[in-house]
Amino acid sequence: MKTLHLSSSGLCGFAGLSLTPRAIVDFASSLATYVQGGQIVIGRDTRYSSPMAYSAAISGLLNAGCDIIDLGICPTPLVQFAVKHYGAAAGLSITGGHKQAGWNTLTIIGNEGNLFDPLSGQTVLDIFHSKEFLKADWQGMGKITQSDSFLASYLNNLEDCVNIEAIRKAQFTVLMDPLGGAGVPYINTIAKRLGLNFIPINGTANGYLAREAEPRPRSASQIASIIPYVKGDAGFLFSSDIVRMSLVTEAPEPKSEEYTFAIIANHVLSKQKGTVVTNWHKSQLVKTKASQPYVLTTLADEQGILGGEGNGAVVFPKAGPSFDGFMAMALVLEAMAENKVPLSELVNALPAYHIVKRNVPCTSSKGYRALEHVEQIWRQENAANINVQDGLRVDYDHGWKHVRISRTERIIRIISESKDRDLAEEEAINIIRTVEEVL
Repeated sequence: MKTLHLSSSGLCGFAGLSLTPRAIVDFASSLATYVQGGQIVIGRDTRYSSPMAYSAAISGLLNAGCDIIDLGICPTPLVQFAVKHYGAAAGLSITGGHKQAGWNTLTIIGNEGNLFDPLSGQTVLDIFHSKEFLKADWQGMGKITQSDSFLASYLNNLEDCVNIEAIRKAQFTVLMDPLGGAGVPYINTIAKRLGLNFIPINGTANGYLAREAEPRPRSASQIASIIPYVKGDAGFLFSSDIVRMSLVTEAPEPKSEEYTFAIIANHVLSKQKGTVVTNWHKSQLVKTKASQPYVLTTLADEQGILGGEGNGAVVFPKAGPSFDGFMAMALVLEAMAENKVPLSELVNALPAYHIVKRNVPCTSSKGYRALEHVEQIWRQENAANINVQDGLRVDYDHGWKHVRISRTERIIRIISESKDRDLAEEEAINIIRTVEEVL
C-alpha cells in the first residue's frame, strides 16, 4: 500500500520506495512549468527523507529557471505566509506532516499563500503526466537565496490577530510538543512573543518521530504526565508541519483533536458572527468535502470568518489562508485569557459527544464498490437523508456516521459520533463489516 499518491494539493509517497528522486524532480518541474519559471519559496521539515526530497525538488526547479527563496527548516503555514510576503509565484513545502515515519509529501502553494485549489492542482498533475517540462539553458538556470526576513512580519501579523495584551498578562505556563519537526526553530520565538512560560516537549529538531505523528489523545501521554508537576495551564501537540493541533487541559486530560476547532469556533463566534466553513452556532453553515483546499476555496467564495476540519486543523482568514497551528494555539490562549477560565472549562462548555474513527485499507477501485455496497445496505435499512457530497453520511438526532475514500491515503475512513459511546462504537463496527463484505 506504499504507492505514490498524486492529488491536486501535492505528491505523497514512502521515501525510497514510491517517493523517488525521479518522481520528485518531475513533480517540481511540473510546478515550475505551471508558473513559467517564476520565483518559488521552499521549506522543509526534519524527517530523514526531507534533505533528499529537498535536493531533488531544487534540481527540478533550478533546471526550469526558477529562482528559489530557501527558508530551510520551516513549517507549512509559515512557508505559505512567506510566499505572499516575498511576492513569489508559488511555494513548495516538503513535510510528512501527520503521516507516519517513512512518508513524505510535497505540498504546492499558490501565490496568495493558499494551497492550490483543485482546478489549478489538476493542471499541475496534467503537466506531470505529460512530461513536457520547461527547461532553461545553461545561462538561464535559477539561483538560490536563503532568507528569513518574512519572520518579523509573520510575528507581527500573529500579534495583530489576537488580544496579545490579555495573553501576556495571563502569564500562562504552556507545554508545546512540535514532534521534533519543522516548528522547532520557531517555538521559542513564538512563546516569547506571546509572553508564555514555555516548556518544550520533543523540542529538538530530529528526523525520528518520538510519538505518533497525528496529534490526538493517545499521542499526549508525555504532556499529560508532566502538566500537573509544572502547574501547566495548557498543553499543545502539533503535527510535524504545525498544521494540526490537539489539546491537553490542566486537569490533565488529553482531548480529541475534534475539540480544537470547536473551542476556537465557540470563541471567535462569541465576538463576531459570520460564515463558518463547517458547523457551529447560529452563523451560516457551509459544508465542503474533506480536504484543506476545499475548505480554503469555499472560505474565499463565501467570505467566511473561520474554517476547520475535525483533525485539529483551523484556518483564521484574518491571519491568512493557512491552517496554522501557532495561530490556533494563540486563539485558544486568547479565549482562556479573555474569559479568565482554565482550558478545561472551555472544553466543558461544549456539548458532550463521543466520536469513533476507524480506517480500512483499500485500493481506490475496490473503495468505490465498497461505498456503493454501504449505500445499498443503508437504503435497505431505510436510512433517511443520505448525504453524498463527500462519500456517504447520515445524520440522526443522537449523532451521525460517515464513510468516505481518503484523498491522501489508500484507505476508507469511517467516523461515527453519538451521545452514547457504545452506540458510536457499534455504528463504526457495522460500517467496517459492511465494507469488508466487498473487500
